[in-house]
Parts: sequence; C-alpha cells; structure tokens
Amino acid sequence: MKEQVEVRQLREGGYIVIDEEPCEIISISVSKPGKHGAAKARIDAIGIFDSQKRSIVEPVTAKVYVPLVERKRAQVLSVTKENAQLMDLNTFETFELPIPENLKDKIQAGVEVVYLESLGKRKIERLA
Repeated sequence: MKEQVEVRQLREGGYIVIDEEPCEIISISVSKPGKHGAAKARIDAIGIFDSQKRSIVEPVTAKVYVPLVERKRAQVLSVTKENAQLMDLNTFETFELPIPENLKDKIQAGVEVVYLESLGKRKIERLA
C-alpha cells in the first residue's frame, strides 16, 4: 500500500517510493524558486530492503508516493543457517525471512522479533 503526497510534505526520517522501492529519506534540500520556475527539492534516500542509496530531484509541488511501512511482531519457530521461520503474533501466519548479519548469533527458536512490511516485502529489523 502506498499513498500520494506532495514533495513539500516530506520530512527527513520519513519514507518515499523511488524506483518502486520503499526508501527512508536521509536528506532533503530545497532550492529557491527561479525567475520562471518553481522551487526544486533534491531527496536522498536509502532503500529499506536493499540498502541502496537513491536520489531524485522534483519540483516541490510534484506528487510522489509514500509507502505505508508497518512494524509487526513475530515469534521465531525455527532457525536454519541463513533463514528464520517466523509466525506473526497477530495473524498467526508463518513465513521465512533471511536473518540479518547483526542478529545471526542472537536469533533462536522462541525469541520474539520485530519485522518491517511494506509493498509486499518483509525484513527482520530487531529483537523485540
């Protein structure tokens, strides 16, 4: 799910969709309007799921998409070398996600984690 907003409503630390990838905004710089043109905003962002840096330049009145990013809790059911099988604590849905490098030694069966979900993608964020 995503919603449409004007560029002038975006803030650092918020989210934006760039190249169909949900990204977290790290900086926004706005130029002054010219004699015949509107003010432009340069937005630098990092992909939530792929950690790639992306930039766009748009007029401040342009419409862009903002993803709806949800933080959810899940319980770890089992762990393999690279993946963890999780069960959502609200819907009881089970699914597998790759384990981030910084949590490889901390995740084990029975532990609760917080994961992000946006635009059909999921990622383990941290321990609950």
